[in-house]
Amino acid sequence: MEQDIQKIRSKAGFIIDMDGVIYHGNRLLPGVTDFVNWLESSGKKYLFLTNSAERTPKELHEKLKRLGINSGEEHFYTSALATAAFLSSQNPNGSAYIIGDAGLIHAMYSVGYTVNNVNPDYVVVGDPHSYNFEKIELAVNLVIKGAKLIGTNSDISGPVENGITPSTKALIAPIEIATGKKAYFVGKPNPLMMRIALKKLGVKREDAVVIGDRMDTDIRCGMESEIDTLLVLSGITSRNEVNNFPYRPKYILNGVIDLVQQ
Repeated sequence: MEQDIQKIRSKAGFIIDMDGVIYHGNRLLPGVTDFVNWLESSGKKYLFLTNSAERTPKELHEKLKRLGINSGEEHFYTSALATAAFLSSQNPNGSAYIIGDAGLIHAMYSVGYTVNNVNPDYVVVGDPHSYNFEKIELAVNLVIKGAKLIGTNSDISGPVENGITPSTKALIAPIEIATGKKAYFVGKPNPLMMRIALKKLGVKREDAVVIGDRMDTDIRCGMESEIDTLLVLSGITSRNEVNNFPYRPKYILNGVIDLVQQ
């Protein structure tokens, strides 16, 4: 394991998931403070790349600051931002009916999109806390009328302090079933996210490592982008569950604490 740790530490760029890697809910995971301090002091390039669409980079920065870590807003990128950028490239200055929180709404506004609950170009769903039958019903009818269905990420669930919470793929499923239309998911494991991350970091894929706690998103996305992958067991995936997948991460550690613990 020591040899693996040295190989990981030698990388120039770190693409890091947040939920299950950095924190659970509002609880910082062991070793994270030392890990981020090491990234900063070693001059490493790093990006927190999260499938969560509910918060803006500023809000994520403030959350980590409250937990004792002060990383600038430029170190955060979300599936909400990726979704907004994708839709803007597909249909500039369009409109969308949004089922999501501030991070997604702000991202959509920032690329010139307007909110439309009558005849939008897209119905966009992303980790909403304000999720109810009326919104699902409206979304279903808008999709039937021709709006394209978009999910910010394909996570089924995510870790929280007291267990797990349903995520976008689970919440968008009723709309897919009722309309017979399949959503397009922009976040991990879509390789779009990794290409964006590498560009933002300014490193080659051979010099980067993806750190995540999910085999079906983080590890798959890194693998399909030909970037070395590190699965940490501090989140949603156990060591035994790795064998349920037809692919494997390059490295497996208990958590980021293993990278800084002497």
